[in-house]
Amino acid sequence: MGSHFRGMSKQEWKKELPRLRTSLDTDIQSILKFSYDALDDEEKYLFLHIACFFNYQVIEKVVTHLSYLLLDARKGLNVLAEKSLISIEYGSVRMHNLLVQLGRDIVRKQSIHEPGNRLYLIDAREIYEILIDDVRASRRLIGINFNFGTKSVKKSFNISERAFQRMTNLRFLRFEGDHNTLDLPCGLDYMSRNLRLLRWTYFPMTCLPPIFNPEFIVEINLRNSKLEKLWEEFKIKCSYSLSVQPLPNLKWMDLYSSKNLKELPDLSTATNLLELNLGGCSSLVKLPSTIGYTKSLQKLNLGYCSSLMRLPSFIGSSTNLQILYLRGCSSLVELPSFYGNFINLKDLDLSNLACLVELPSFVGNATNLEILDLSDCSSLVKLPFSIGNLQKLQRLNLHGCSKLEYLPTDINLESLDILELTDCLLLKLFPEICTSLRILDLRGTAIEEVPSSIKSWSHLTSLSMTYSVKLKECPHAFDTITTLYVDDDEIQELPPWVNEFSRLELLLLNGCKKLGCKKLVSLPQIPDSLTYIIAEDCESLERLDCSFQSKDTDLLSFAKCFKLNQEARDFIIRTRTRGYAVLPGGEVPSYFTHRAAGGSLTINLNEKPLPTSMRFKACILLVNENENDTRSSVTVTCKNSRMRLYDIFTEHLYIFEVGMDVTSNELVFEFKVDRNNWKIAQCGVIQLSEVA
Repeated sequence: MGSHFRGMSKQEWKKELPRLRTSLDTDIQSILKFSYDALDDEEKYLFLHIACFFNYQVIEKVVTHLSYLLLDARKGLNVLAEKSLISIEYGSVRMHNLLVQLGRDIVRKQSIHEPGNRLYLIDAREIYEILIDDVRASRRLIGINFNFGTKSVKKSFNISERAFQRMTNLRFLRFEGDHNTLDLPCGLDYMSRNLRLLRWTYFPMTCLPPIFNPEFIVEINLRNSKLEKLWEEFKIKCSYSLSVQPLPNLKWMDLYSSKNLKELPDLSTATNLLELNLGGCSSLVKLPSTIGYTKSLQKLNLGYCSSLMRLPSFIGSSTNLQILYLRGCSSLVELPSFYGNFINLKDLDLSNLACLVELPSFVGNATNLEILDLSDCSSLVKLPFSIGNLQKLQRLNLHGCSKLEYLPTDINLESLDILELTDCLLLKLFPEICTSLRILDLRGTAIEEVPSSIKSWSHLTSLSMTYSVKLKECPHAFDTITTLYVDDDEIQELPPWVNEFSRLELLLLNGCKKLGCKKLVSLPQIPDSLTYIIAEDCESLERLDCSFQSKDTDLLSFAKCFKLNQEARDFIIRTRTRGYAVLPGGEVPSYFTHRAAGGSLTINLNEKPLPTSMRFKACILLVNENENDTRSSVTVTCKNSRMRLYDIFTEHLYIFEVGMDVTSNELVFEFKVDRNNWKIAQCGVIQLSEVA
């Protein structure tokens, strides 16, 4: 690539890069092809599979799906990684876009004019034509990777019922796109019995076709489908028993948000099932009792299965289960005391269970539990003493447990890292517990005093609290804190001891519900270490009795602080920041020596000789032309500068720095936002060398 770009200007580079993302330059292709040609046949085969289908996929899935094709897929991945043809990051296989283009081009050249004769089909337009025109495909085709949300196909179309005829060797089928794009009005006459991966978002049928044979299926992913049942039970009468669909290879099943799904098939033969995702299947009434036979199950997501009334007791024998989500299962009458022990359970989500009064007994036996989420369990009155058995617990979320009155005392939770008690309205006492807390959230509680043991919490870096004068008794206990959230509608001023937080980086005053410290009048002197100050909705804030000494300030947000006096406003505008500052305003202040309506202005330079580059402080006034636009952020660009603005407000000033390359004595500033409904009403700049 260096050789390719040699001799080009910077502007030519910018024009050339987008083309290289989609098509290969001849010289670059020949070099990459040289690396490909040096592979042996099995490694080439693996390379093409990744380029056409398995890029960015989890290693375990890649190895499992390709195990029938390759003697040692994992070894092949290592070879490709050693040759820098792929990288293995965060447990996934990743191939560079240029190499992906190379692999797909090699497959395309297998049969340029007859796409159905290739190893894979990837081009959306070609797949579209095959699906609607009954174009015959050969036995060579093993994979279809179709993004039907692309602009190259119609917004909606019907698939022929004979679309998959003669695709007898099809192993991998991936259909992804928008809902209501494609339909199967006549169903399907054929689906390959050799399918190993079926991924089809917004699957349009209420049931998989009767010809579907799941014997070799490894992964089923039918998110957001219209399924009412997965398939018709296929039973063969024998002399002593009934035989069900064999599922010996099934490892992953994901039916997330299939809102019409009412039942699951018999899963007794899915003995190798690792993950079952039924989150958001709001019509699902029960689980098959045979789910207990899936002893390999590691993850079960039943979140917001709001019609699910009970769990089969067999689930308790899933000793390999690591993740169990029951969030929002509002119809669950009770959680059974499973006779088995969840000895490997690491993540348990019981949040949004309004009828949960106490924890099920099995929780105390889950000694490897790391995350326990009980947020918004509004009927939960107490926690059992057995929670002290959870020696590996790292995060405990009790947010919104409005009837919780106390926590068990004298327990050792030495691994606890995050404790969230937000809106535990009746909680008055914080217990003496042994912990290594890093994040503590006490907002919305009745707690007025933290325990003396907090002085030994050497890892505490984030404290969220409703302000209490009792805290001033031990300010030096907070020397390690870097983040402080203060949420109190009654507080009028912050205490002077806030300045004792010598490592404080983030001060947030707008509360957990973004109600703001509405009676706060002034800010005292604050630590020099602060880089973020967020004081949104502090509607009574008038004065800033402080200075911002940090040269690395990232954000100064005083949105909706309409009572700020002129001295405070001038102070915020003049403060240097590597991020941005925001405050209410109807026009760009005169402080900015160059101002204009709209997002464009031009200035003439008098410097001699001209510098090669200059830095300016810029100010823009944003307005929203559509009140229904709820976008929470925009990106502002100006030449080489780019700034992301979050929690945007109309009729507010945003101040940030921009860099400009100087090629003449005339500088043109063009400020642009990436949202159609948001406009720049005014803009202004001042050269930073002019800033006092």
